[in-house]
Amino acid sequence: MTPQEMFVTRMRRFRERSRITLDEIAVETRIKRDLLEAFERNDLSGWPRGLYARSWVRAYAVAIGFDAVETVEEFCRLFPQGDRRSGNTITEMASIVATPSEYRDEFTHPQGDRRRRTDAVPPPPPKPTVRDHITRAARTMRTLFLEKPLFQRTQYRERQ
Repeated sequence: MTPQEMFVTRMRRFRERSRITLDEIAVETRIKRDLLEAFERNDLSGWPRGLYARSWVRAYAVAIGFDAVETVEEFCRLFPQGDRRSGNTITEMASIVATPSEYRDEFTHPQGDRRRRTDAVPPPPPKPTVRDHITRAARTMRTLFLEKPLFQRTQYRERQ
């Protein structure tokens, strides 16, 4: 039995043990029953690719009580329909409208799990808020007018 077949069989058996019918899942997820039956037979020829395939697997996993994130990760590793790169999706969309795709991916994508990379760049610091600007201006004003000796304040007023 291939890893793909084991993945689908495990999900189907869990669904059957939980006594959840495909009709209930179809109503809850709004995925056609025949597509769910095809999924359980390991026939994904009628399924979409990329984002839609991942969202359908996530919805199916939630409906039967599986961990959605882990299930989608495993689906992406095992099936080409779960490809996370946008190039395939854009090419398929271009084929729908009978136009050759002009999309060219400028980055190389390493194989493996991108979410658990340790060499990721830390996020930039948060942008200052309005409150931060007002606080800074108030501190500047206090420094200029209250913390200087009296003769410096009078000299400042005379210059105006």
